[in-house]
Amino acid sequence: MNDQGTRVVLHERRGPAMWIIINRPERRNAMNADVMAGIIAGIDAAEADPEVRVIVLTGAGDKAFCAGGDLAPAANGAPFTVDPSRPRNPVVNAFKRMESCDLPILARVNGHALAGGFGLVCACDLAIGVEGAMFGTPESKIGLFPMMILPYLLRVLSPRKLMELCMTGEPIDAARALQAGVLNDVVSPADLDARIERMVTLLASRSPTAIRLGKQGFHAMRDMNLQQSLEYAQLMLPMMASTEDAREGFQAFQNQRTPQWTGR
Repeated sequence: MNDQGTRVVLHERRGPAMWIIINRPERRNAMNADVMAGIIAGIDAAEADPEVRVIVLTGAGDKAFCAGGDLAPAANGAPFTVDPSRPRNPVVNAFKRMESCDLPILARVNGHALAGGFGLVCACDLAIGVEGAMFGTPESKIGLFPMMILPYLLRVLSPRKLMELCMTGEPIDAARALQAGVLNDVVSPADLDARIERMVTLLASRSPTAIRLGKQGFHAMRDMNLQQSLEYAQLMLPMMASTEDAREGFQAFQNQRTPQWTGR
């Protein structure tokens, strides 16, 4: 995972959080195969560490979270080389890994999130962005459409707003991204890390089991109809109530003490 001698993705353990940092500020933290592999490796490392409770995904510097696929001057329009006989796009691999991750993934949107970078934000569980950040899908300006990230955009934005973004290629600012449901909060650059730390602390204080099973249920129900969702829920709830964390949570509530989660 090297780019001119520099690691393109950094993994930093900060308290209960694993920070995954796209480290290509000179390319506006653009995505390539090494970046996607680095994100996957960071998720693997976070899940392997029992002390990690949250993943923070961000970009290096203060200009861009991620500007999308790396369209270098010599590129033919596709930032990733894919064998047609084995269509395994690095972006899809990373999105699938994010989907299967047991830990909450929090996007620290430190700057512009465009094209594939916009998709990364939408693939995270939560997102906090800075004032001044822009979000959009400019692919139509170069003869493309955001096919690869469309599944996650469809899950976050309303169809009308999404179609407008995709067809016009015009971006929206952080305030409008918050209104559209892309972000959970918008803060000044000076307040970003404090806001991220508050969210990390809050998530780390909650039951890892509840979050893990809750994420599983959320993703499963999202693709079910109403009847299927209700059937799934009535099976999952008794299972969750029988976990060690649920028993500990009930006992702690009754005894008015702070629960000691085991994650089981």
